[in-house]
Amino acid sequence: MADESKDERLNRELIELLNELRVALPGVQVLFAFLLGVPFTQRFAQATGLQKDAYFFTFLCTAAATALLIAPSAYHRLTWRQGDKEHLLKVGNAFTIAGTFFLAVAISAAVFVVTDLLFATTTAALLTGATAAFYALFWYVLPLLRRLSRAGESR
Repeated sequence: MADESKDERLNRELIELLNELRVALPGVQVLFAFLLGVPFTQRFAQATGLQKDAYFFTFLCTAAATALLIAPSAYHRLTWRQGDKEHLLKVGNAFTIAGTFFLAVAISAAVFVVTDLLFATTTAALLTGATAAFYALFWYVLPLLRRLSRAGESR
């Protein structure tokens, strides 16, 4: 907004970041909660080595996504009233982007685990690739293309 001061802009951008995190966090938390219980089911003992490895990879990616998506709030609390909102926004933005990356990988890997239980590994691999491509397109490629096109417009 052209008529807002630097402090107003920083406050607005911080609120926007925290609101965006409110969208992402429930999804990653539900996935993490679900994954916590999987090894304790009867069927998990019947999983192949590949399925167990994929599950553990999914679990670790979900843990990383959870940590990164919660990090901006923790960072904000620990640096409260230090007068460094611009740095907080830059760090929070980086944490959020990294968190969504790990979330996209975790969801794609979860698709592999479930699909491999139901169908052949080749089918699971193809659907996992399609899922990863879907997330890459909508979460990263399209926004980055828009950013590049806008950068070209301003020249």
